[in-house]
Amino acid sequence: MSYRLDTLAIHAGQPDDETTGAVSFPIYQTSTFRQTEPGINRGYCYARTGHPTRRALEENLASLEGAQHGVAFASGMAAIHGVLSLLRAGDHVISTRDLYGGAWRIFTKYFAKFGVEFTFIDPGDPFTIAGAIRPETKLLWLETPSNPLLKITDIAACAAIARRAGVRTVVDNTFATPLLQHPLALGADLVLHSTTKYINGHSDVLGGVVITNDDALAADLHFYQNAIGAVPGPQDCFLILRGTKTLSLRVQKHCDNAERIVEYLERHDAVSRVFYPGLATHEGHAVARRQMERFGAVVSFELDTTLEETRAFTRHLKLWTLAESLGSVRSLFCHPATMTHASVEPEVRKSVGISDGLIRLSVGLEDVRDLIDDLEQALSVTRIPARSAEA
Repeated sequence: MSYRLDTLAIHAGQPDDETTGAVSFPIYQTSTFRQTEPGINRGYCYARTGHPTRRALEENLASLEGAQHGVAFASGMAAIHGVLSLLRAGDHVISTRDLYGGAWRIFTKYFAKFGVEFTFIDPGDPFTIAGAIRPETKLLWLETPSNPLLKITDIAACAAIARRAGVRTVVDNTFATPLLQHPLALGADLVLHSTTKYINGHSDVLGGVVITNDDALAADLHFYQNAIGAVPGPQDCFLILRGTKTLSLRVQKHCDNAERIVEYLERHDAVSRVFYPGLATHEGHAVARRQMERFGAVVSFELDTTLEETRAFTRHLKLWTLAESLGSVRSLFCHPATMTHASVEPEVRKSVGISDGLIRLSVGLEDVRDLIDDLEQALSVTRIPARSAEA
């Protein structure tokens, strides 16, 4: 029988425990497994190679993306490393210019030294991808919505161009979650999530996953997962599985709150610009309406301020928590220039559009009126120039 996503989130990969009847899938807290004879086992031999709690998580997350294979890693960065391990010296990757600072760092400061080349483009016009493809191009790496400027990429159009050239498309779907966007159905070959974020949702675990329908890619990823060893432990897997059960309820509330926050920020004279694909004025709004169910709960906005003035504003916020990460039940905010994108060179940040006055919000599940009140008091006590009538 075929089940819908909310049902899969609770049941997929998690059969009833035959020994005890436990309704919550067990944490198998073991690092190794008894084997009946040398070279013969019951499916598991060593926890790095395979583990029943991790297997349950991988099957569960794959089902949410409508896929056959999920490969879980110890963090989102470990998942990125796993995908890049598919490459070899001389290979070429095309990526979006606006992307997570950790991805930029591992691209330009780690894999580049092993001879992998990267080209960064603005994929607002998918045909720029066609012009960037070389004979040695192996991957097209997309983030949509992007981090932190919430740029939107047309996945179907870009993946079609890549496929015609024999290039595989990877989509980081962390911001959208499987609830709001389905990259594999739009033509992507691999989907990546930092499960630390919305999928777990409680700021109490690190994790990552790569999902695909390609048997050969899945086999390679499992090989690198085992060989490199950056795997989540059983407690981590259990916590992420706990998160998937409420993912649908949380994401809808996250989006409800974010839309109210956007309305407030759009009206405030001290806010020079709001970045959110749900706005009709957003350059990617039409594409986002077509490929997303809703527009997510990450909101970025810009203050026309110096770095010190921006820091002063952040000190006045009481309910919003200054912290790395996103997707938590608790509302978080960060200053990309000095936090998530600090590893990106200043001139690159500036060229992308990450200013000293940019703030990224991860809208949580509190009463949205309290969140707005906190933003209001912080903006009112910080001396921020009002935007001009032309803004």
